[in-house]
Amino acid sequence: MDQFYPVIPIYQTAQNKPAYALISVHGDPSIELGREGAGGQNLYVRSLGLALARRGCQVDMFTRRESPDQEAIVELAPGCRTIRLDAGPARFIPRTELFEYLPAFVEAWLLFVQQSGQTYELIHTNYWLSGWVGLQIKFSLGLPQVHTFHSIGAVKYGTIGTLPFIAQTRLNVEQQCLEQVDCVIATSPQEAITLRQAVSRKGQIRVIPCGINIQHFASVSKTAARQLLQIKPETRMILYVGRFDGRKGIETLVAACGKLLQPFQLYLVGGSRSHGSDAQEQQRIRAIVKDLGLEAVTTFTGPIPQKHLPPYYAAADVCVVPSYYEPFGLVAIEAMAAKTPVIASDVGGLQYSIVHNETGVLVPPRNAAHLAAAIADVFVNPERWKILAEAGQQRVQSRFSVSAVAAQIHQIYQCVAPFSSIRSAG
Repeated sequence: MDQFYPVIPIYQTAQNKPAYALISVHGDPSIELGREGAGGQNLYVRSLGLALARRGCQVDMFTRRESPDQEAIVELAPGCRTIRLDAGPARFIPRTELFEYLPAFVEAWLLFVQQSGQTYELIHTNYWLSGWVGLQIKFSLGLPQVHTFHSIGAVKYGTIGTLPFIAQTRLNVEQQCLEQVDCVIATSPQEAITLRQAVSRKGQIRVIPCGINIQHFASVSKTAARQLLQIKPETRMILYVGRFDGRKGIETLVAACGKLLQPFQLYLVGGSRSHGSDAQEQQRIRAIVKDLGLEAVTTFTGPIPQKHLPPYYAAADVCVVPSYYEPFGLVAIEAMAAKTPVIASDVGGLQYSIVHNETGVLVPPRNAAHLAAAIADVFVNPERWKILAEAGQQRVQSRFSVSAVAAQIHQIYQCVAPFSSIRSAG
């Protein structure tokens, strides 16, 4: 059946503003964060799109429709909209099973462009699946392509035992992306080094970190947050925020909590209420919590909308990011923006987000004993951690604001695809 989209205004011919296409096949920027498959990438794309729109750009963010009930086009703000394309069945499909539907996504994208008459200065693809889509569009239409990896297959597969069937395809596509797109944006110096060592020595790389709305996370006091969440002032609150995924290290955090001598309350914020790998991992973590006798002190909140996260960060005594692999670590800088102490694994982009013993503490991944000792220190030496938290907030304010990050990425766009209002209106 032919696919048609609502009649909508064409952006740049009317307003003489540059129009950019952000492509995030599996990471819908308009869905609730914390559910299965929804995390940092969704937020990255959404925040970037909105920030570019505030800079006077026109941004279309393309993703795959995951439900028949989802709107085809969602306008998030003037000049920024999410466009959902039909590519495969309209249901959630794990990332490892999406590759076969990518040709349909390319066809749907080209059809949208043809029907709408919309033109774009460039495409910015996110994750390897979108990277493959972008390469097809790049070679078909000659559009410049910028790419952000978000996750690197060579690193991810080094942390798991059995490789998925799609592994070699992913590795090949990631090499093609690095070598053939016009510019790759690495979110940390560590990621840039890894790309050179593990993927290819060819290709253009620029380091631009992820950014957040700092004021959004710095707007709530600890006292007000605890009143809102009905958490007693004397409670020692340990916070985890994110998806339930084996690579996120939640098992290590729970094991570390089992070693603590002080009373505490562990809040695990995120996860899916649906079926799938996310729900399976959550059930596995629940079983570990039960085995360790921690049920009475562990709260599984379920998915919390992004707009409701600030009170959780503000209320916490410490936020733990125990990932085994993390290209950047948005949760860490969100917590730092809230002036909450952060303990994180000494891996990947977390080594850039956090300056060890200056803005937080890094611990070896998969090491419950080291993590437990660091958490205990938060309770024993609150003045030390207050200083670290204040320095962490200052680091976020100076480096990781979404407006500053968007300005840097916009500069990349302008270098890769200089905008001409005469050409656009022609």
